[in-house]
Amino acid sequence: MTQLALFDLDHTLLSGDSDALWCEFLMDEGLLDRARFAPRNAEMIRRYGEASVSAQEFCEFYVSTLAGRTLAEWQPVCARFLETVIAPRIPPSAKALVAYHRSRGHRVVMTTATNRVLTELTARHLRIADLLATEVELVDGRCSGRTTGVPNMREGKVQRLRAWLADQGLPASQLAEAVCYSDSFNDLPLLRAVAEPVAVDPDLALRRHADASGWRVIGLAR
Repeated sequence: MTQLALFDLDHTLLSGDSDALWCEFLMDEGLLDRARFAPRNAEMIRRYGEASVSAQEFCEFYVSTLAGRTLAEWQPVCARFLETVIAPRIPPSAKALVAYHRSRGHRVVMTTATNRVLTELTARHLRIADLLATEVELVDGRCSGRTTGVPNMREGKVQRLRAWLADQGLPASQLAEAVCYSDSFNDLPLLRAVAEPVAVDPDLALRRHADASGWRVIGLAR
C-alpha cells in the first residue's frame, strides 16, 4: 500500500501564513479597508497563537473575506495572489522535500486550515493533486462568507483525513502509517495520529512537544 506523505502549508511548505498574506494582499489591492480590517486581523493572529480561538471562528473569519463574489470572479485575483505573494515564498527546499516523497512513490497530500479557494492554486503549483482544506459555502453561486462542513483545523484535520481515506476506498490504517510535516502545535492531533511526525521549523509549543516525544525536527532553508 502506498504510504501517505502529509504536508501542512502555512509556515511549513510556505514561508508565511496564507490567510494573513491574503488579507494584506486584499488591503493593498483596495479590496479590504485597512483601517477597519487590520486591527481585527492582528487580533485573530494573536488569538490563534495562544490557541484561544475555535477552529470554526478562525476559519470563518478568513473565509468571510470572500463573501459576495463568485469563484469565477475570485479566480483572477487568486491567480495574481499566487504569482506575486505565494509562489515567491515557497522555498526550493520545500519543493525538494515534496519531490523526494514523490520520487519514493508516496502519495502526497496537502492538508491545511486555509480555505480551498486560496489553496487550490498553491497545491497545483507544488504539483500536489490531493488537497484537504477548509471548504467555502456557496449560496446562489456566490461565496457566503461562511465555511461548510468540518473546518480542516486541529482535530478537524484528523476527522477530514479519515473521511477522505474512506472516500478514496483506502484503509483507515493508512493514517497510522503516514508521515506528516507541520510547524504548529495546532496540528498535534494529526501529528499524534501518524507513524512519523516531523516538526518543521516548529513554533515553541510544538518544539517542546517534539523534543519530549523524540520526534524528528527539521528546518528548511528559507
